[in-house]
Amino acid sequence: MEISNYEKYLPIGTIVLLKNGTKRIMITGFCCFDSSSENKFYDYNGCLFPEGIMDSSRNLLFNHDQIDKIIHLGLIDDEEEKTFKKQLKEMLQQLKNSI
Repeated sequence: MEISNYEKYLPIGTIVLLKNGTKRIMITGFCCFDSSSENKFYDYNGCLFPEGIMDSSRNLLFNHDQIDKIIHLGLIDDEEEKTFKKQLKEMLQQLKNSI
């Protein structure tokens, strides 16, 4: 699936391949801060697929523009699309205003 067909913040469970990547990654969360930098946050966190989360210190942080290809799209339903994405966009705006 072409990444250009989708808006930012793909659903949890989406499996992607990053640019120049060789291993698939499953999206497990959104808007994560890098612990080494107070003001640096990433669009997504994820884990290797199919291995999953094997160690909490091995989260992968990446941005939407680093995604090359969508392998599998995660669940999209009314709760995810209407409720969660609206709340996510509001939280991001508040976060940007505070930085």
